[in-house]
Amino acid sequence: MVAVLEVAATPWAPALALRAWHHDDVAMLTRMGPDDALRRWAGFPAGNTEEIRQWVTAQHDGRESGDRISYAVREVDPRGSGAGEPAAHVVLKLRRDGGEPVGEVGYWTAPYARGRNIAARALDVLCRWAFDEYASAGLARLELIHQVDNHASCRVAAKAQFSLLQVLPPRPPWPLEGHLHVRDEVVATPA
Repeated sequence: MVAVLEVAATPWAPALALRAWHHDDVAMLTRMGPDDALRRWAGFPAGNTEEIRQWVTAQHDGRESGDRISYAVREVDPRGSGAGEPAAHVVLKLRRDGGEPVGEVGYWTAPYARGRNIAARALDVLCRWAFDEYASAGLARLELIHQVDNHASCRVAAKAQFSLLQVLPPRPPWPLEGHLHVRDEVVATPA
């Protein structure tokens, strides 16, 4: 299992470091406050310290079982003084349908970090890692599902090379239709 994933800096954005969530992150996550977008789109317990502790524990448990590999995403300070507080979250959820692994990805961005392309960049490196890490198990497609009125998630999906596959009917806990986006592993063809 990879401990840290990295995204290189670009001329317009700092490097990103993806690492496991720590219980030391609970205070920062609590300071995000009760963000309506996180609650609505991600079901994240923003602003509730005890629920956030439980959420961090669930991230650790998922890593241990291998069915939920989540990362805290931090922007790396270009002055070399390390990375700041987490600005986003990305996750790979694995399940087996008929023996072949099926991967679903998810993400959210902290209120103070939205609009900076952090989620798409982090999601792209997570997808590349997942295809590489689970290639021998047969992982060849990743899914991304969001509620149809979450336009920001559609933009992130497109930037991270996901294609819209279909519109899904409403199902609890989501009251509206959803979008199913997919990203297939790119297999190099011999020259």
